[in-house]
Amino acid sequence: MPKVSLYIACSLDGYIARPDGDIEWLSLVEIPGEDYGYQAFYNSVDGLLIGARTFEQILSWGEWPHGDRATFVFSHHQPPALTDNLYWLSGNPVDELHSRLKDSHHLWLVGGAELIEQFQRQNAIDEYIISFIPVLLGEGIPLFKPQNQQQVLRLLDSRSYPSGLVQHHYLRDKL
Repeated sequence: MPKVSLYIACSLDGYIARPDGDIEWLSLVEIPGEDYGYQAFYNSVDGLLIGARTFEQILSWGEWPHGDRATFVFSHHQPPALTDNLYWLSGNPVDELHSRLKDSHHLWLVGGAELIEQFQRQNAIDEYIISFIPVLLGEGIPLFKPQNQQQVLRLLDSRSYPSGLVQHHYLRDKL
């Protein structure tokens, strides 16, 4: 069974995007030469798990940036065939993980909110790396939707950067 890591940024008040999906506020912490551990993390994964809207948003930025990684897009509509490493999945994400992606070792749960919720509800996120951007959006797409179950996480590391970004790294406790 592959390890599933959520590596994501959110506003201090817990939003991953404005209500219209805009994420321009992420640029507030862009500093030349600082990637907040992104490249090391990216090098550790062998596949990406992406929801349809997040996939479409990434496509709107130009050329597909993940051609070298197996990318699994969860959608009811088949995405365009951009690379040989792009796969369309339409079933329950966690069931797909168990049946079709079991040979992967480390998967990055890129987003969006709907896909994160499905994985979280089934207790299928092993690692959370969350970067908090020093901005209060006031409204938007929340990182986590309300749930009726408790999940216990164990803090592995917490780092603050001169830009004001604070990154927390948690593991899910497997009770």
